[in-house]
Amino acid sequence: MHIETERLRLRELVAEDAPFILALLNDPDFHRHIGDRGVRDLTAARDYIEQGPRLSYARHGFGLYLIERRSDGAAMGICGLVKRDHLPDVDIGYALLPAFRRQGYALEAAQAALRDGRERLGIKRVVGIVSAGNRDSIALLERLGLHESGTVMMGEEACLLLEPATD
Repeated sequence: MHIETERLRLRELVAEDAPFILALLNDPDFHRHIGDRGVRDLTAARDYIEQGPRLSYARHGFGLYLIERRSDGAAMGICGLVKRDHLPDVDIGYALLPAFRRQGYALEAAQAALRDGRERLGIKRVVGIVSAGNRDSIALLERLGLHESGTVMMGEEACLLLEPATD
């Protein structure tokens, strides 16, 4: 399963992506804005892939995908839809390595993931959940048409909830 845009390919994560996942999940901005997943070696990175994204693909038909640049296959980040057990709605998630930020890749990937959710899976409502200090991510969610509507607890942190406008 993969999704293509003009510049990107989103594809399912596999065990061989563990070195990339290890680097991404240990990026200081990932820790600050998303959280420390405790992934410190390749074995833990493979476990993260199997128990997170791959389990989600099997359960829901969607999950976080690897973002690759089509021109050279460079692994840039992750993006996709997430269904959390403690929340009623599906949310959009994304993270890119620093070298690939501020080039429109996150927006392009998120738009593609949302389109896939609507067209292939019939998902009508997707929300955004973001730490209050992550201004860049809030701006991206707003560009996707989501608007701040309150807060939601993610572990011990109160995060902003952004929802689509109601008719």
